[in-house]
Amino acid sequence: MKGIYDVVIVGAGPSGIGVAAILKQMNASCLILEKDDVGASFQSWPEEMRFITPSFPAQGFGQTDLNAIVPKTSPAYTLDMEHPTGPAYAKYLEVVANHFAISIKKGVQVNHIDKKDTVFSINTSDGLYQSRYVVWAGGEYQFPDVTPFPGADLGIHNSMISSWQELDGDDFLIIGGYESGMDAAYQLGQLGKKTRVIARTNTWEVESSDPSIALSTYTYNRVRPLFDAGLLTVTGNTTVAKIEENSSGYDVYTKNGKVYFTKARPILATGFTGSTKQIENLVSRGKHNEVLVNEQDESTAVSGLFLAGPELRHGSHIFCYIYKFRQRFAVIAETIGRQLDLDLSILEEYRQENFYLDDLSMCGEMCQC
Repeated sequence: MKGIYDVVIVGAGPSGIGVAAILKQMNASCLILEKDDVGASFQSWPEEMRFITPSFPAQGFGQTDLNAIVPKTSPAYTLDMEHPTGPAYAKYLEVVANHFAISIKKGVQVNHIDKKDTVFSINTSDGLYQSRYVVWAGGEYQFPDVTPFPGADLGIHNSMISSWQELDGDDFLIIGGYESGMDAAYQLGQLGKKTRVIARTNTWEVESSDPSIALSTYTYNRVRPLFDAGLLTVTGNTTVAKIEENSSGYDVYTKNGKVYFTKARPILATGFTGSTKQIENLVSRGKHNEVLVNEQDESTAVSGLFLAGPELRHGSHIFCYIYKFRQRFAVIAETIGRQLDLDLSILEEYRQENFYLDDLSMCGEMCQC
């Protein structure tokens, strides 16, 4: 058994490394446990996938790169990319981790976490770790929703495709109309292949400037030419009920009674279940199946356990983009730092750089024109 750390963080993605960077500057003893490698989710993106949020090195004018996880850094500057690839972004995360000398234990699978009195026991493939606090930053991408309806196993989830060039066929059916579904349509359209998108929500018509709710302008502008070229058709307000295989392909049944046929395996852009299903004993959930947290992103079920990353929600506020959830890193670190009597001086820099959002009444998207 190892010694007791101040904080153990699970996951070496943007949220895990982002929180660890602050805690290191507070002189906390912290360790990241990572089952694969730094930025593993990004490394497993399809080859053609890019960030929809643009990166700009505009720090000198007071505008931090949207995809940065710590102040005064810029993936755009580090990677020389405006819309980074997944593997490239993983390199940025590695640079940040090395700069702050963050301790990361790779190849460690967390099996179970318990808390007794004031100490967490983290049972892993590498033995037992203990800490006073745990930050869960396991992310979502490696936990796709592959069973949203009967027969879903006949399809293939978009996260399991390493390159869109590998798919045989010229006509595809995509289930899901948010960013991943429309990105799939775009990538296939670039290859001259036709796609049909079946979506429960008409994301391309929703009047909102929040890309967590509506299709981003970046994605919509990319797929718009596909409509004109006859390479993309969309069917909205339609929920898939099941998929069945037949002698010549697949029948996709919808809840409104319609059936869509496709020769190729249907592509599932059905989202992700998230990593927090691994710690159900430490959380409680709300009406949207979200983990319930207090104003400091601490589990309402077990004190000392904090949630960081794309699964974070506060009521109607969805923090699934880096530029959103990074603003909560300092809130978590401050809460832990105050209880451990650590050096909190670094927080002022995070406030000045707009990396500190503690007033959620000011949170939300609104366009004036």
